[in-house]
Amino acid sequence: MGFANTPMEFWYLAWFTLAPLWVVLILPIYEQEKLEFTLLRKRRKDAKNLLEKVYLIFNQNLLFSLLWGCSFYGFSLFWLTGIHPLTWMGIPWLSSLFITLFCFIFVTLWGTIFVIIWSWILVNLHKLKISKNSQQKSLLFESIKRIIIGVTIWCLLEVIESHTPLWWISLGLTQSPSNLIILQLGKLSGLTTITASIVAVNGLIAESFIHFYLKRKQLLDFKKYHYILSLSGISLILILHSIGFYFYNIPSQNYDQKSIKIGLIQGNIPPQLKSFSTGILQAIEGYTTGYQILANQGAELILTPETALPFFWKDVMFYSTLYNEVLKQKTPLIVGAFSQNEKGYTNSLFSMDKTGEIISQYDKIQLVPLGEYIPFQSILGKLIKRLSSFDIFLIQGDNQQIFKAFNTPVGKAIIGICYESAFPNNFRFQTLAGGEFIITASNNSFYRNSMLFQHHSQDVLRAIETDRWVARSTNTGLSAIINPQGKTVWISKINTYETHLDTIYKRQTKTLYVKFGDWLILVLLLLGILVLIIL
Repeated sequence: MGFANTPMEFWYLAWFTLAPLWVVLILPIYEQEKLEFTLLRKRRKDAKNLLEKVYLIFNQNLLFSLLWGCSFYGFSLFWLTGIHPLTWMGIPWLSSLFITLFCFIFVTLWGTIFVIIWSWILVNLHKLKISKNSQQKSLLFESIKRIIIGVTIWCLLEVIESHTPLWWISLGLTQSPSNLIILQLGKLSGLTTITASIVAVNGLIAESFIHFYLKRKQLLDFKKYHYILSLSGISLILILHSIGFYFYNIPSQNYDQKSIKIGLIQGNIPPQLKSFSTGILQAIEGYTTGYQILANQGAELILTPETALPFFWKDVMFYSTLYNEVLKQKTPLIVGAFSQNEKGYTNSLFSMDKTGEIISQYDKIQLVPLGEYIPFQSILGKLIKRLSSFDIFLIQGDNQQIFKAFNTPVGKAIIGICYESAFPNNFRFQTLAGGEFIITASNNSFYRNSMLFQHHSQDVLRAIETDRWVARSTNTGLSAIINPQGKTVWISKINTYETHLDTIYKRQTKTLYVKFGDWLILVLLLLGILVLIIL
């Protein structure tokens, strides 16, 4: 499943690599010799040490859940280890290694916990007392019930996890950006639609194998229901991709929308340098030069990355040649810098008109845990410090910002700064508020390159869900232009200084997801309850 994620992009693996875990969880339920629950309780009571009791409580099959979760999340999030070494921040090499390993293990186990919970619920809801006299019809219904429950619980857990500070990886993300056909389902009910599709197909494959295996072993007098389940899995894949293909081929109708010539600057300033005057001067020079180039090419709006200028906005106005260039060229600019208020400091984007006046400001809401702030700071703060290169503690922007669009001289924008690309509700609400195109600004230079690809994949999902063009500017890559179908029109290289001028279009359409949000999870919950009652 980890290989299905970017940058490997073997997306097709996601459609059957959850099935083995499903099989090893459910198959023992049907094997008579493994249904000695009374004996298991006795062994648990007689267990001599804590580890033995934990093992017996969770059952050996749930250890596979731990292995599966650690493999998937560990491989997918391995880019986090790129923060080491942090010696340039004054942290000793050995301490840096400890901090890096702590963060990597913590986020891996965080995702794995949800896999274990899903496995435990799936197993305990279906500890069936099977006998050879069981009706064949009921066994097929049990498989159908298990698939519905499995899909519902996995999607519900992902929704819950998406409201926590450590949200990034989803089964749906494995399809981005390569499988654009299935990603179109995001227009219906967001990421849940894609995740539900993947889990359902895996469930059909797993249940088909279970029926086939037990029939071959003659453990039960099964009929050939594995044919029904396997054909259902194949049919579901074809139906889902057919629906996606239909949405993918709906014309964008850009001729009805107003175009914007937007310029992107990829500064390529290593974070190590931004802590020193030489890096700050390099940033000012690089972004000023890029602005001049794009303004002369006819850009109507120019975008810089997150914290392109690593100081407060008032200092940008007084000391930056970039600000003076805006007054001279009179091309609107969106620049990343810091802002200060009575509560503290924010990571912000400023929208500047041709006169140099700030007409809109967006303060980053979803801060990077352990990077821009420390959760449970009184406990963890003393242990690992902050991992960012900034000498200030950042505070969260006002949550109410997502309920209004970001004003620019060329139209209303939907804003996401770095980590916020993983939170679709931020984009959905801004779209409802009248946002006509998406702007994302990031600085991912702290991590390994695989993170750059995954971040791009997140923005592809947001483009499709909202049916909006995306312009994304990053510090070291991957800057890009993405159309509403999720197709990458242009993408930068990594670790290069680049400027790019392209055309995007303002749109006022509203997808089903934008109008009604993640309605599918409610449908799944109602269906799951009905199934438990009826079947």
